[in-house]
Amino acid sequence: MSRQVTAPGRAREYETIYILRPDIDADGAEKIGSRLAEVVSREAGRLTKVETWGRRRLAYDIAKHRRGVYVYLKYLGGGKVVSEVERNLRLFDGVLKYQTVLVRNDVEVQAVNVAEEDVKFERLELAPLEDDRDESRERQLGLIEPERRVDRTSEAAPPDLEDGEEGEAEGATDEEES
Repeated sequence: MSRQVTAPGRAREYETIYILRPDIDADGAEKIGSRLAEVVSREAGRLTKVETWGRRRLAYDIAKHRRGVYVYLKYLGGGKVVSEVERNLRLFDGVLKYQTVLVRNDVEVQAVNVAEEDVKFERLELAPLEDDRDESRERQLGLIEPERRVDRTSEAAPPDLEDGEEGEAEGATDEEES
């Protein structure tokens, strides 16, 4: 396996998306964000974009959570930056999942202009969690019927049969036997 070395002043561009627990507080999310920014700069990398996408529904349950807080990072650096970022993400209990993707292989570092507001971690202000069942899109559209209570106190005949039908069915079988 050949190892690719970038020339001085050149780097690789990576994107990392990580998902935080839905019940994380603003201080916990800020701690994770500042730690990741510190790791990128310490490993001679450079943050180019930070976006907080907010709380969203997960495609599948992760650690019994149906929702998560998505955060997107875009940065320049080498493979060592990625391994350190992912190592730090593994250490935090508030992180459910993460994934890093190589976007471009050879980027001129000086050619990339970064606005200061693009690399600032926003303070996370999330509304309290609501019950997922009530806000289900399928339920709102009427694709899922509301749960009905079943009254099991009365032992009545099934509603599709009337009293006379059951007797007639028995009488028909008696005539056939004779």
